[in-house]
Amino acid sequence: MLVVRSEGPGDTQALGGVLADLLRPGDLVLLVGDVGAGKTTLVRAVAAALGVTGPVTSPTFTLANRYDARVPLLHIDAYRLGSPDDEELGLLLDDADRHVTFIEWPQALGDHASAPRIAVAIEHQGGDRRLITLSSPAADVDLEQLGDDLRARHVDAQPGPGAGAG
Repeated sequence: MLVVRSEGPGDTQALGGVLADLLRPGDLVLLVGDVGAGKTTLVRAVAAALGVTGPVTSPTFTLANRYDARVPLLHIDAYRLGSPDDEELGLLLDDADRHVTFIEWPQALGDHASAPRIAVAIEHQGGDRRLITLSSPAADVDLEQLGDDLRARHVDAQPGPGAGAG
């Protein structure tokens, strides 16, 4: 587990830039956080680092947005799904193996959510400050190295309790 203290959008964008280096097609990243926590800010930064040149917007009303880049990105907002069995979601996820897929509000999927490569929880800390916690069950995700990269960019990133390489 890695805990990042973001003092504002710049720190969250730095995290997204470093996180992008870990991602490859087929990866699933689950995003949890209140409205306005910075989920789309993080996705926007990852998208930019992956080479997306156009605007990256929240898919709240469209359910999903796809972006072409050196690694294609699929950004899903599950908040408005009718149920975890929603047919539209199934169609979106049919080609998720060709994209890095971010899902906001994964709790709406219930037991249908796949195991993520990375899970991100973002908590408001007042003003522009956020507490961002990253975890991963994947053995090849080196959160310790991610923390080192963030600290080199002057972002407060500390291993969480029981943190290791994965």
